Amino acid sequence: MKSNTALNTLEQSMQGSPLWLNNFVIVYQKLSKDSLKLLSAVYHDKVTFIDPMHHVEGFDDLYQYFTSLYQNLSSCEFVIDDVMWQDSQASLYWSMTYQHPKLNKGQPVTVLGTSHIKGVDDKVIYHRDYLDLGAMLYEQLPILGKLTKWIKVKAAN
Repeated sequence: MKSNTALNTLEQSMQGSPLWLNNFVIVYQKLSKDSLKLLSAVYHDKVTFIDPMHHVEGFDDLYQYFTSLYQNLSSCEFVIDDVMWQDSQASLYWSMTYQHPKLNKGQPVTVLGTSHIKGVDDKVIYHRDYLDLGAMLYEQLPILGKLTKWIKVKAAN
């Protein structure tokens, strides 16, 4: 849950922003496995979507990718903390909290990330996510999680 100060900051950063960006922020903060149909309101048919796990071209493939991602999740929530935009591009800073029965003993996992998006024709045509895949996935697995955390500690020393 966002504080009033955080909401005011987001509202200020969104003032005067283009329709495609406003729609994107609204949809992502409502997104769930039961509302994936909302994606068609924000993504262009020829969208390019890139994250640390996949590179997807076209809305139909993006929709299938999201459907498979959300299929086994108990919950997934995005909170967009800040947005910087200029012309047809934007950077969004967000946190994602999700629950998967086989990860982190079914407990919520929160990951911070950034998205670079580009709009055309009132829709997003390019979306690239930057996030710590280790924190999102590898660290949540029993054996691999311990190894990943150990590697991070060693790399920091």
